Amino acid sequence: DPYAQLLLEALKQSGCTVFNDRHFSCENCDGCVSGGFDAATSQIVLCQNNIRQQSHMNRVVTHELIHAFDHCRAHVDWFKNVKHLACSEIRAANLSGDCTLMNEIARFKFGLKGHHQTCVRDRAIRSILAVRKVSKETAEKAVDEVFDACFNDLEPFGRIPHSKADAKRAYRDFQNRDRYNANL
Repeated sequence: DPYAQLLLEALKQSGCTVFNDRHFSCENCDGCVSGGFDAATSQIVLCQNNIRQQSHMNRVVTHELIHAFDHCRAHVDWFKNVKHLACSEIRAANLSGDCTLMNEIARFKFGLKGHHQTCVRDRAIRSILAVRKVSKETAEKAVDEVFDACFNDLEPFGRIPHSKADAKRAYRDFQNRDRYNANL
């Protein structure tokens, strides 16, 4: 998957190499949660009882790898600062493919103007509420306060990848990022 390839390479370049046998865990989970990032162990949990398709698993892995990347590069205070959590959830919803047109149609959510941003905002709020015992108002306020900056933080992709082809281009660009400067 080009999304995962890019994120794994970006993590490695940031000094946080991921090892499949150490940093991924498949478990049965409660409710309808598909996965999570455990900051205490730097481990991605995949909910094997709630993931039924490869495409869904790819999105969950990408979403959680974005959290791992944020944890590595930004030293996120996951437990005490809801704005940090909100920012990573915004980035994960924006860059993982969670809000593609096809996924939104499958959820029976339609709209064109500003729909991607609305989806990202709604999914970030939903994710915060799934992992923290905070009010909906607190989650909404945190998302609103950091939305613009975090929505526009496209690292390491450099663009919002709306498809696998976009993700492949982003990965190629990421691999070639330092070539120009190296030749100066």
